[in-house]
Amino acid sequence: MKFGTLDDIETDRKTVLLRVDFNSPIDPASNLILDDKRFREHAPTVQNLSDSKVVVITHQSRPQKKDFTTLQAHAERLERLIGRPVDYTDDIFGKCAREAVRSMDCGDVLMLENVRFNAEENIKMSPQDAASTHLVRGLRAMGDIYVNDAFGTAHRSQPTIVGLPYSMKSVAGTLMEREVKTLSKVFTDAPKPVTFVLGGTKVDDSMDVAKNVLDAGIADQVLVVGVVSNVFLAADGVDIGKPSGDLIKTLGYEGEIGKAKEMLKNHRDRIVMPEHVAIKNTEGEREEVSVDKIPSERPVLDLGLESLIPFTETIKNSGTVVFNGPAGVFEEEAFSTGTFELLKAAGKADFSVVGGGHTAVVVESLGIDESFSHISTGGGACIEFLTGKKLPAVAALEESWAKFGKN
Repeated sequence: MKFGTLDDIETDRKTVLLRVDFNSPIDPASNLILDDKRFREHAPTVQNLSDSKVVVITHQSRPQKKDFTTLQAHAERLERLIGRPVDYTDDIFGKCAREAVRSMDCGDVLMLENVRFNAEENIKMSPQDAASTHLVRGLRAMGDIYVNDAFGTAHRSQPTIVGLPYSMKSVAGTLMEREVKTLSKVFTDAPKPVTFVLGGTKVDDSMDVAKNVLDAGIADQVLVVGVVSNVFLAADGVDIGKPSGDLIKTLGYEGEIGKAKEMLKNHRDRIVMPEHVAIKNTEGEREEVSVDKIPSERPVLDLGLESLIPFTETIKNSGTVVFNGPAGVFEEEAFSTGTFELLKAAGKADFSVVGGGHTAVVVESLGIDESFSHISTGGGACIEFLTGKKLPAVAALEESWAKFGKN
């Protein structure tokens, strides 16, 4: 099964409901948008619809969060980026929104209010149930075609993600198409050897990715760093010290140690764990130690330099590198070396992918984003994709194309 794209349909003079993900870092005090990366990523899709009436559906944050706010500033930021007027209405599908859509001309862009202001959008539900919500029925009545470009939200089974495709002709936007095609390449025709670098603190996600790519024979080697490496080291009988052990417990990942043991049993030859790490000593400074000599009261905060050398060599000799999660507490300069050096090496691979989230931020801050083949806009969606699961948004678009097609 496949989903349709903008190249497959006629959108001129049509009213297009365009779902994007403009969720961005915001200064709660001033309400200023601090990073417009997602706006820039979605801009080509908006520009491709220049002969349509474009109704933008998006969200900012979620209820109870400090940055859960209206979208007037988002409309203004999009307007500056695309060089075209972007109107804004503080309504989603009520009378004001309907009238605003009716008054649009071809080439106009209208941004609706934060769709998560509607309670239904915050509920996980099946496509069938989502299609029957007031939200989806109200939005559907205002448009001819639905375009989902919100890869960052593709792992959410929410009404605007799965309900609209269930009930109307729907295709993927430019960004959604690029994300899915590029990430799919990892599983199909990626240059060999394929190396995954998995780190950070979202251990359960990384474990699912590791299991999938190891069991399926996709990865030639998996390098584990960050908290992920601590879980594997603990599974291998290494005393990682009380602070690192307590962090695993606090994060709720004790159960992942058993999964790591099973993976080591089945794939030890393809899992690479560090033999040296960096700790914070009693003076608060970086100190290098071998993993069998980690002080019981000192936290592990980075990959050790003696392990960094073979790790970077493995990466440099790889045809494909998929990088997700930092190697340590990169926010502290003394413990940023592992993350920075591994990323620099990864960017030199023939095909290199960064899984979004914190890692993508580091890549941009280092100014090496141009050296990567692909930097995903969706941390959670990218990870779920790499676990081999079908994303709800992708499944919904495929089913919609099979049901409605070009008709």
